Amino acid sequence: MQYIKRDMESLILNLSQEYSCILITGPRQVGKTTMLEHIMSKDRHIVTLDDLQERALAKNDPSMFLKLHPTPVLIDEIQYAPELFSYIKMAIDKGAPAGSFWLTGSQAYKLMTLAQESLAGRTAILHLSSISQHELYGKNTLSRFSLDLDVLLEKQKNYEAADVSLIFERIWTGSLPGLVSKKYSNRDVFYSSYLQTYISRDIREEMSGIDQIKFIEFIRAAACRIGQLLNIHSIAVDVEISDDTAKRWLALLEKSDIIYYLNPYSNNLLKRTIKNPKMYFFDTGLVAYLTKYSSSEILLNGALNGAILENYVINEIRNSYLNLGIEPPLYYYHDRDNNEIDIIIEQDGLIYPLEIKKSNNPNVSMIKAFNLLKKSLIPLGTGAILCTKENVSAIDSENLIIPIYLL
Repeated sequence: MQYIKRDMESLILNLSQEYSCILITGPRQVGKTTMLEHIMSKDRHIVTLDDLQERALAKNDPSMFLKLHPTPVLIDEIQYAPELFSYIKMAIDKGAPAGSFWLTGSQAYKLMTLAQESLAGRTAILHLSSISQHELYGKNTLSRFSLDLDVLLEKQKNYEAADVSLIFERIWTGSLPGLVSKKYSNRDVFYSSYLQTYISRDIREEMSGIDQIKFIEFIRAAACRIGQLLNIHSIAVDVEISDDTAKRWLALLEKSDIIYYLNPYSNNLLKRTIKNPKMYFFDTGLVAYLTKYSSSEILLNGALNGAILENYVINEIRNSYLNLGIEPPLYYYHDRDNNEIDIIIEQDGLIYPLEIKKSNNPNVSMIKAFNLLKKSLIPLGTGAILCTKENVSAIDSENLIIPIYLL
């Protein structure tokens, strides 16, 4: 299996010159440990808390655990032994050198809370998601998503164009390293095993006695609703569980980074906005598997095609920020008159509206909702339609047309 270089590598190495502890969170199987093993020096020791004996020692005698695993050390799946955090804090306070501790874990919320409580100001926290288009096909230096026309035209020179069929092949295949690297050839077996492992390891740790079959039905019901306003009751009815159970199970999916939410953009001058978040999955291949699309061609023409394309594009933009250690400033707009804008980026004192379309011939009618943002307190920046057109173009001087393969 050929290693796929990750965009976050240089950031980790740079931060390791400044911070004694680096914590990498992210979903299972996105390559956190593989990446760190690839870039670490030969003197760094590796220990995984998937090993039950090591886990027991870390929980019951953290001091002895750290004596047996001296720095520099990589501790994998740190969430299994939160008792280690206070001892790592003591080691840092006693002068542990920069780069002493590299930690990984697959429960971001839990780990971030623990790190912020015990290691505030002492650790750099990064989030690694699945493989991005840039990591697979990019030939330029990593940058966050840009609406700069010169940047886009330069990228276009170096990227091989991908039509709608190829984009949907990428969507259907998914972006987990085990699949895109060709280590595993049977996609259905891979995702089936992924779900079973996820339930066995993470869900049972958080909630004992959970009905596995019912929970997979629940994940499938959630996958059918990507890109929609979150309606917990609707999911609960589909799976025949209570609203409270559905809420708890969604929290488990979010804690394990299977799903994430895009929050609504609003301010005092935009009073008719809907307040519900919209839900997305970290990997579109998992969505396609859960919703039983057997090929990319069927998915391209299926009822979910618009929503899963939206999920894919948002993942790519989101990853361009996360891989630089930046919290993605992404929102959406939806008001009570059913005006919608798929993405709003707020940064540098401006708001940038984006629409996502499967079309290769976008038109001005697709961006009419952008005008609503002129009521906002924050000035409106460049807008764009992200679509399957082959070349960078424009609707007008204020709104670009950007091919999805350039993200």
